[in-house]
Amino acid sequence: MLGRALVPGLALLTAFGVGAVVIVLTDLDHLRLIGTDPIGAIGGAIVGVIDGYRALFAGAIGDPGRIAEAIRSGSSADIAKAIRPLTEALLGATPFIFVGLGLTVAFRAGLLNLGADGQFLIGSLGATVTVLLVGGLLPAPLRLLLGLAGGTLAGAAYGFIPGFLKARTGAHEVITTLMLNVIAPAIALTVLRSGLVGGSPAPIPSVPRLFDLPTVRLDWGFVVALVMAAVVSFLLFRTTLGFELRATGLSRSVAGSAGMRPGASIMLAMAISGGLAGMASAFITLGPGAGIGGGPLDLGFVALALALLGGLRPSGVVLAALFYGALSNGAKTMVIATGVPLALLVVIIATAMLFVAAPGLIRSIWRLPADPGAGLDSPVVDRPGSPL
Repeated sequence: MLGRALVPGLALLTAFGVGAVVIVLTDLDHLRLIGTDPIGAIGGAIVGVIDGYRALFAGAIGDPGRIAEAIRSGSSADIAKAIRPLTEALLGATPFIFVGLGLTVAFRAGLLNLGADGQFLIGSLGATVTVLLVGGLLPAPLRLLLGLAGGTLAGAAYGFIPGFLKARTGAHEVITTLMLNVIAPAIALTVLRSGLVGGSPAPIPSVPRLFDLPTVRLDWGFVVALVMAAVVSFLLFRTTLGFELRATGLSRSVAGSAGMRPGASIMLAMAISGGLAGMASAFITLGPGAGIGGGPLDLGFVALALALLGGLRPSGVVLAALFYGALSNGAKTMVIATGVPLALLVVIIATAMLFVAAPGLIRSIWRLPADPGAGLDSPVVDRPGSPL
């Protein structure tokens, strides 16, 4: 585990180094003094980097001392304020865990699913429509479960479409998933404007919160995301079906020669990938700030980066998503405290993705020995003439 985490960890560390350079280069107040007071300018820029990262990490998970003091006081209001940064980081990480797991399944089957945003939106639509259709006919807990199932199935169905086109017609999944991202908002708008789904006579059920504290929005969706990580890990690495998915990712021709069904594996992988995106949207739609809509900004591309940062393993995806959720939350504090642009977070994540995608570069930078097993467990696209 530590061996697999070494290169991604060093990639993140390198990305933070690049981020520090960006902070220095954008610190115009100190750069203007470089000609008259170079030592003071460089020192001030370095202090700016330290202050920025200190604020970033302080805002990411909160102040441990403040949390301990609030727990000792026993005041629910104080506890809520103290743990809110941590719970917001976990809440922000939840959709990326779901979607990152889905993209990992697709990757392992040799597929590049760029349609997570569309699948997320259709999942949100499915959850909303399901809850409105059952109305007040069922008790709230059952309506909630049906809504979550409806969102998951809707996302799975939308993910199945490019999988079917890939398996039956050879249509490239990158093109079909991107086009389906464009179509998804039109589908949602048409359904909502059609009047086919009326308002529910009963309140829309909401996913229960983990803590009954004011201002704390973290719900059971986070717990389910961790459970799904364990389920996906078991599926991929402990079952015959998971072996077939990974074998298809390594070489569809060899998998077919071995008696497997690559076409069925492709369709199943894309359906699972879309289903996990739909499950994420269902929990968000029926959770805090309920309402149909899209996911976080650049959900699909960020989740793709996190899946790569996690080494295409469920445990790595969870850690990467938690790290990103903490960074996203801490970045807000960093902006307020130091004025460092929020876009710096995007620079760090994008740079880390580039470094993780080039492990040889990281090993060269940090003088690490070459990995003799590199590429043996990585999904690849089947190519004519491939030895696999």
